[in-house]
Amino acid sequence: MVAEILVEPLSAPLDAPVEIRVAGLKPGQSITVALSTGDRASRAVFEADDRGLVDLTRHAPAEGAYSGVDPMGLFWTLERTGGKAGPVVLSVEGVGDRVLERLAVPEGVERQEVRENGLVGTLFAPEDDGGDLPGVIVLGGSEGGLQETDAALLAAHGFVTLALGYFGVEGLPDHLVDIPLEYFGDAIEYLSERASGIGVVGGSRGGELALLVGSTFPQVKAVVSVVGSGVVTQAIGPGANLLQKLSYEAASWTRKGEPLPYLPYYVGEELRAKMVDGEPVPLRLAFDLEDGVPEEAEIPVERISGGVLLISSGHDDSWPCVELSEVALRRLKDHDHPFPHEHVVYPEAGHLIAGPPHRPVTDVTYPGPGVTFSGGGVPRATAHARVDAWKRTVEFLREQLGT
Repeated sequence: MVAEILVEPLSAPLDAPVEIRVAGLKPGQSITVALSTGDRASRAVFEADDRGLVDLTRHAPAEGAYSGVDPMGLFWTLERTGGKAGPVVLSVEGVGDRVLERLAVPEGVERQEVRENGLVGTLFAPEDDGGDLPGVIVLGGSEGGLQETDAALLAAHGFVTLALGYFGVEGLPDHLVDIPLEYFGDAIEYLSERASGIGVVGGSRGGELALLVGSTFPQVKAVVSVVGSGVVTQAIGPGANLLQKLSYEAASWTRKGEPLPYLPYYVGEELRAKMVDGEPVPLRLAFDLEDGVPEEAEIPVERISGGVLLISSGHDDSWPCVELSEVALRRLKDHDHPFPHEHVVYPEAGHLIAGPPHRPVTDVTYPGPGVTFSGGGVPRATAHARVDAWKRTVEFLREQLGT
């Protein structure tokens, strides 16, 4: 029998798992299974069972990038190679290779740029949706820009989605400073003309914003805040380095031209020392919660006219998302919020759990303005949290908005 690589499916959306098997081997034969995207690579060694089969859905590697049974282990353990991005290639030494297609925009999803009425975004919708599907606004975080991949993949699950920019995109402010909430009201009106109900999803600072938008506009019937905050926090202003950005005293958001009260940054000795010494910076040190948070900076989440799903990481080094999200949960409970509300915490996961799963999580640090940031967490826990968080997000939106 000739050994062969079996991959099902060969072509699938980025958030869909794949099943990898190698058949026709000799019992006990050792093989190396490798995955490459050109700029990243991973590998693991497996031993064939008594039927001459290696099945990544049932078998743990003998050695390699990950341990234990994990069908998508080769995907989330992809490490940077310094090369250029290329096709996704699965290789088995002595057997051959297969080219996998991982779709950022799934088949059957249409993409349309939105540049009207001051809005900057990208609309995604299933082909021939008929105009009766629920709508979801997808918000990014402190990186700015558009979360197109997240929005496109969500659309494939039966939503009309709008990846909405609010800074860091041509035609919008350069920095997260004094962003008017009325802008998001315009986005809600735009999407309401194309969808049957509105939800908002955001990660990190976008999670803070999602709760704020839901609290401000009653058209919003579901909010998902991933590693977000139930407290309004300070602006991210201009500056050549992190200290300058943190020292820029301004509001992130305005309403009716007035700045919203916020929790200011705290730059203490420990944070300064890490910036000076060039160590990875856990930005959570910039948030001093020892004496609580200013009540006026708390987001009135009890005003949200629908369900609220809060998702947090217990080892988030970017900011104390568990504590900040607990503020929102407390307010919901204190006001007997009549809609479903829950706070899910992944104890060992780091900051990067927002968005679709099965992407690399090996970068536990990442570049910042003149520093290297620490994202925190155990990569395996972060990868598995991302899978579960994405599943919960899709299911929650379906339940609250109907599909």
